[in-house]
Amino acid sequence: MSLPPIIQPASPRGQDPLPQPDATAQVHSQALCETIMAAIDQAGGWIPFSEFMALALYAPGLGYYSGGAHKFGAAGDFVTGPEMTPLFGRTLANTIAPILATSKPIVTEAGAGTGKLAGDLLQALEAMGQLPERYDILELSAELAERQRQHLQATVPHLMDRIHWLNSLPEQIEGVLVGNEVLDAMPVEIVHWQDGQGQRMGVRIETIEGGIRFVATAGDTSAERAAHIRALADKYAWPDDYTTEIPEAGPAWITTLAQRLTRGALLLIDYGFPRHEFYHHERTDGTLMCHYRHRAHPDPYYWPGLQDITAHVDFTAIAEAGFDAGLDVSGYCSQAGWLMDAGLLDLLAAEQPADPSQMTPASVRMQHAVQTLLSPAEMGEFFKVILLSKGLPANLRIPGFIRSDRSHTL
Repeated sequence: MSLPPIIQPASPRGQDPLPQPDATAQVHSQALCETIMAAIDQAGGWIPFSEFMALALYAPGLGYYSGGAHKFGAAGDFVTGPEMTPLFGRTLANTIAPILATSKPIVTEAGAGTGKLAGDLLQALEAMGQLPERYDILELSAELAERQRQHLQATVPHLMDRIHWLNSLPEQIEGVLVGNEVLDAMPVEIVHWQDGQGQRMGVRIETIEGGIRFVATAGDTSAERAAHIRALADKYAWPDDYTTEIPEAGPAWITTLAQRLTRGALLLIDYGFPRHEFYHHERTDGTLMCHYRHRAHPDPYYWPGLQDITAHVDFTAIAEAGFDAGLDVSGYCSQAGWLMDAGLLDLLAAEQPADPSQMTPASVRMQHAVQTLLSPAEMGEFFKVILLSKGLPANLRIPGFIRSDRSHTL
């Protein structure tokens, strides 16, 4: 017997109307909502937001990343750096080549999207004479894994025997693990500070005319968690009615990776801040954001399963988790600093005609993509890059972090 339908407004709260999903997509979202409702009912009427986010993104066959939604590119919900230009992957190759040479020639990519970065990176490393023995792709979505396989078969067919798909972390990691926009999609706790008290926020079901809807509400907050919230509130002078996220899954993932990394590095690219900026007292509504058809909005309950839900990364927490688990913080900087330090502008110059009058539409698009990647007003400062390593030579110079390192700001 079907449960009551989730009633969706014409647009997320506080936003202009968005394109409505078709009937098939709406049925898919309703099926996911029924899974979430069952979890809420089984838990006694309330689940923490982290559990809601985990189900919305990763429920088997239904979540945004585990289902069949078209996510990337112009036809999806957002565009990532590697989708803009192959120069992104070529620049990344400059960074990881010396690490592969001194550890082990294995690349593991977590969440490979369309496979574009994998293809560009493999071609660049091959041109440098640094082709890895293996390229492992950690992918939870069967739909995305198939798209990746098709793209790579079309672009690097002669390298397919080196590419392997994994659906869980290997017990041992060597070489370089790359994660581009992975941490932002890991479930977070939402907390609220009011009248000197911190509360953990979660989700319950509210009955309304014609159906039901998900509602944010405070729930069980352990003494340990309340003390942690209070310590953050005191340190960063939070005002009343302050809402933010505590990203616990990301640091836990880093701890697991550190335990399995024998020698090599983790290179993670994402949008976020060091902790003193993440919990700034003026950031009163936190960083949680949703992406639906290239529109950003703050309502995580809008068509669950059909939109991305993300939160900015607390890079201080990522660095601390790595350090506490035995890793070295070998670099941290803005995306613009990393790309320029690793030679992006030289790669761009090599692709442009010497005579500006000979510029082609493709050359102009490449210039515009590079500008977006570097601009402080767009992705250049908004995105950060962190390098955590184990067992690398202390004097190893890693392009991307030679002149741009800001580890002291974490």
